[in-house]
Amino acid sequence: MAITAGMVKELREMTGAGMMDCKKALNETNGDMDAAVEYLRKNGQAKAEQKAGRIAAEGIVKTVVKNDKVAAIVEVNSETDFVAKNADFQGFVEEVVNQAADSNAADMDAFMAEAWAADTNKTVKDALVEKIAVIGENLNIRRFEKVIADGCVVSYIHGGGRIGVLVEADTDVVNDEIKTCLKNVAMQVAAMSPKYVSREEVDPSFLEHEKEILLSQAKKENPEKPDNIIEKMIIGRLNKEMKEICLLDQVYVQDSDLTVAKYVEKVAKENGANVTVKKFVRFETGEGLEKKNEDFAAEVAAQMNA
Repeated sequence: MAITAGMVKELREMTGAGMMDCKKALNETNGDMDAAVEYLRKNGQAKAEQKAGRIAAEGIVKTVVKNDKVAAIVEVNSETDFVAKNADFQGFVEEVVNQAADSNAADMDAFMAEAWAADTNKTVKDALVEKIAVIGENLNIRRFEKVIADGCVVSYIHGGGRIGVLVEADTDVVNDEIKTCLKNVAMQVAAMSPKYVSREEVDPSFLEHEKEILLSQAKKENPEKPDNIIEKMIIGRLNKEMKEICLLDQVYVQDSDLTVAKYVEKVAKENGANVTVKKFVRFETGEGLEKKNEDFAAEVAAQMNA
C-alpha cells in the first residue's frame, strides 16, 4: 500500500511521534493506522529502555490548586535544561500534575499504573514512554504529592519551575488577603527551606542528638566554663538552630521585625480569622540527584565524527 503524506500527517497528529518515525511505522504495518500506532508504542518502549540508564536530573516542578481545597505538586526530570524549557515537555508535566490532583494513588507505582486521563487506553507509564520516544531524552516522573485541605491550600513556583511549594492551612476565612498571606509563607519556604512547620514536629531524638553535638562543641571551645553556663549556651544555640529549621520560628523575609508565626497571626487578626499553618511541601528540581557533566563541544564533535 502506498504511504501518502496525509497518512503520515494523520499518524503524527495522533501520536506526536516524529515524521520519519511515523513514515517507518506505516511502511512496517502496510498503512494500517491502528497497527502503526501500536508499532510506535512498542518502539517507544524500546527507545525508553535504551535511554533508561541515562541521567535525568534537570526538569521542572509544577503545581496545581483546585477550588483552594485540593492541590498537587510533581517533579518530572529530563536530561537537559533545553528540554525542560521545551513547550511539549512542559505541556506533558502540566498533564501529569493534573493527573496527580485527581489521583487516589498511594505511591508512585500505583500512580504510574493508573489510566492516563488524556487517553484512558493508556497508563501514565505508557504516556511517559511515548513522550520519551517523541522528545528523544530519558524522562522520569520522579515524585508527586497531593494535599486535600479542610481550610485552604496555596502554591508557589519559583524560578520557572526550579522550586515548587504547597502550603496548607486550617482557616475559617478564605479570602484574597488570607491566600496572599499563605502565598507569602510559601515564598518563605522556597527561599529558606525549613525542615518543619513548628517545634512540635521536631523529633525528640533529633533534639537529643543536636544537644550532644552542641555540648561537645561548647566544652571544647570553653573548657574552663562551669556546667550550668555550658547548659545555657547549649539552650541558646539550640534555639538559634530551631529558628532556622522551623518555619514559624523563622524571621519573616519580607519584614525582619516579625517571625513567620507573628506575620500569619497579624494577617489573621486583620481579617477576623483563625489561621494555623498545618503543612508545607517543597520540591526542588534535581535535589539529591547526580548531575551529568556536560561537554557540549565534545558531544558535537563526536557526532560529527560518527
